[in-house]
Amino acid sequence: MMSRPSIAVRGTPYIVLVAAGAAVYFLLPDQLGLAARIVTMAILVMSLDLVVGIGGLATLGHAAFFGIGAYATGITAAHLTGNPLLGLAVGAASGAALAALSGLFLLRYHGLTFLMLTIAIAEIVLNLAKKLRTWTGGDDGLSGFPVGKLLGVFSFDLYGKVAFIYCSVVLLLSFWIMRRLIGSPFGLACLGIHQNRMRMSAMGDGIRPTLLKLYVWAGAFAGIAGALSAQVNQIVGLDSLGFTLSAESLVMLVLGGTGTLYGAIAGTAIFMSVHHAAAAINPYHWLFIIGGMLVVLVLVPRERWAAALRAQLMPKEKS
Repeated sequence: MMSRPSIAVRGTPYIVLVAAGAAVYFLLPDQLGLAARIVTMAILVMSLDLVVGIGGLATLGHAAFFGIGAYATGITAAHLTGNPLLGLAVGAASGAALAALSGLFLLRYHGLTFLMLTIAIAEIVLNLAKKLRTWTGGDDGLSGFPVGKLLGVFSFDLYGKVAFIYCSVVLLLSFWIMRRLIGSPFGLACLGIHQNRMRMSAMGDGIRPTLLKLYVWAGAFAGIAGALSAQVNQIVGLDSLGFTLSAESLVMLVLGGTGTLYGAIAGTAIFMSVHHAAAAINPYHWLFIIGGMLVVLVLVPRERWAAALRAQLMPKEKS
């Protein structure tokens, strides 16, 4: 008798995501291109949540995994094959490989030192992309690479219908895998390290090997997001490796809340929707709107917003 409610609760997030995706597809057909970009960024921010919200590692270089996944996918499409699913695998492998190589060095440190070193790694990757013009296009970016039909049947159209469905399916799969990862003994060990590193070390858990595995997982999902971006936009620029993308991703995560994955998706949707609307209203001063929103977010605790919303939605009982 108790198993059915449990299954319903576990399935609720997926039902909500599918319902939201269907609503966007049918009610906002002219905004599917923007919606695909939001979904792609949501995967990146979820991967950042693994590092920040689950592992407790503050980073401002997460765009390096996104960018290398995008470039690897674009280069693969230009020189080998434009198969979207193969490109997705290449992006994941590239992001995971960079996370593994950099993590072996970075995870010797923590706190502010770790934060600064993540920025340094991202800058190194960015400068390599500038220098390797033959492969990356340098400042001009990588473009002109072909993207094949999805499953050999569906072509990416100008309206963004195939791209949105494709990105949404990848988001659902990524969300499912990440939730399983967080709920596993490995995920619980990462949460334990986040909450009390010294106690977990005293219990015999290997701190660095555990965090390295988490870092590699996060790099793989960020690489997947980069691969999707390259395939949908069919261009990869240096901004995909830039500090701005890392900072904005962290803002989106803080906006929605860390450690839940739900917050990563909600924060990304809110930030990018406000970003798009503000830029449409005033293309010269839209940053003031974004900045003001962030100031309010920092100064007013999320609990007060929730309490105010409940007060508006739930009428007071009559005495």
